[in-house]
Amino acid sequence: MLDWMAWTPPTAIFFTVIAALLVVMSVLEQLRPTVARQGFLHITTTRGERLFIALLTTGWINILWIAFTDQSQWLALGLGLVVSALIMARG
Repeated sequence: MLDWMAWTPPTAIFFTVIAALLVVMSVLEQLRPTVARQGFLHITTTRGERLFIALLTTGWINILWIAFTDQSQWLALGLGLVVSALIMARG
């Protein structure tokens, strides 16, 4: 049934983390409803919108890393996590 995709451990971890983020965000929304605010992004965003922007940004960081450097992809992941944390906290 799941033969259409190469389920390597990194792929499984990626999708598990995304699913866990969605569950955590849903629980947070029920416990503490989000308040739209404006941060350094200069647009008014909610918690979910900041998560979406952070995920897109991390994806682009990884794509650009592959395009412009031969260094370890783990460095791009670390950079993406730092940028994502900054967007979630201050964006």
